[in-house]
Amino acid sequence: MDRLTSMAVYVKVADAGSFAAAAELLNLSPQMVAKHIVSLEERLGATLINRTTRRQSLTAVGETYYSRCRLILAEVETADMLAHSLQNIPRGILRVNAPPLFGAYNLSPHIPDFLSYYPDIILELTLNDRLVDPVEEGYEVLIRIGDPKNDSLIARPLMPFQLIACATPSYLKHRGTPSDPAELIQHDCLPVLTGTSGASHIWQFNRNGVTESVSVKGRLSSNEWVTLLNAALSDMGIIMGPSSVLTQEIEKGNLVRVLEEYEGPSRPVNILYPANRGPLAKVQSFVNFVAERLSTSY
Repeated sequence: MDRLTSMAVYVKVADAGSFAAAAELLNLSPQMVAKHIVSLEERLGATLINRTTRRQSLTAVGETYYSRCRLILAEVETADMLAHSLQNIPRGILRVNAPPLFGAYNLSPHIPDFLSYYPDIILELTLNDRLVDPVEEGYEVLIRIGDPKNDSLIARPLMPFQLIACATPSYLKHRGTPSDPAELIQHDCLPVLTGTSGASHIWQFNRNGVTESVSVKGRLSSNEWVTLLNAALSDMGIIMGPSSVLTQEIEKGNLVRVLEEYEGPSRPVNILYPANRGPLAKVQSFVNFVAERLSTSY
């Protein structure tokens, strides 16, 4: 049997609550519905639905498989709709939400080119770190740092957010250059303020598969990273931040990377859009543009 068809039948059975109800909705016989489910279970070697004479329920495997089937079927539908929408010109208002630092330094330099390529699109770009509901708030595209946690969104990975540590040449001349993460405790560091006042700030470094963690301190911490960057550029200490930003300052001679033999933390970045409908041409054009530019440029 066709696997995608069987997956669609399975999702309908899970949603409808019974073989009979799904059969009626799909205009199939209950026997044919059962054959589709058995075909999937035999292929997977696992039971997807617990069946009794009175009720049915999804197994643990069935629950996970159901979630993935929904996404796969949404992707297939998206592909079909995209094929039909390619003839349409991307146009209209496009609302995008991204984290402030990523949006300002990684995304915004490419926006002029995007708007030049697609003159009929009006872009509304909002930058914030809070959790947003794309459906309720009307965002058609999200960019998020960290693993995607919303199964209703289709995620396309971008290059990871790689962190490095830097300081000014003047600071390092007067305070010395650390050669090991443990030496950071002897330095003024500029940690991002993420928790309660007085909480410890842990920086992690990896070398040859071994991770070292160090609790750093300094006279200044802030929840606004740009404030810390300005402080670092004023010789106030060592900063850890995205290589995409700090590399620009290194190339200008304003900062020097420290602990180069160690890798700083790396966090995944994804561009996301709702999976419950095929993307409009304006959404697809933006997603493809960003995925192309930001999968190689930082």
